[in-house]
Amino acid sequence: MPVFMIERRYADELELTADDADGVNRINADEGVQWLYSFLSADKRKTYCLYEAPSAEAIRRAAARAGLPADVVVEMTGTVRPDGSLTPL
Repeated sequence: MPVFMIERRYADELELTADDADGVNRINADEGVQWLYSFLSADKRKTYCLYEAPSAEAIRRAAARAGLPADVVVEMTGTVRPDGSLTPL
């Protein structure tokens, strides 16, 4: 399944509860999307999230349903290691 990085920008600091995350995961499942993990910026107003999804559009649909921003959605094709090696996803 394709892997995507999503940048989300929030107007206020992000405060996510376990119930909030559960709701997002249920919506994602409806759209065939799986949230792998997220990085939170120091000011708690941006996240960089890694997802598996059939398409960028599926991510955008899930985000809209969950009331989340999806400012930038980029498909990832591989990883680059510190030694310069490239590994396909």
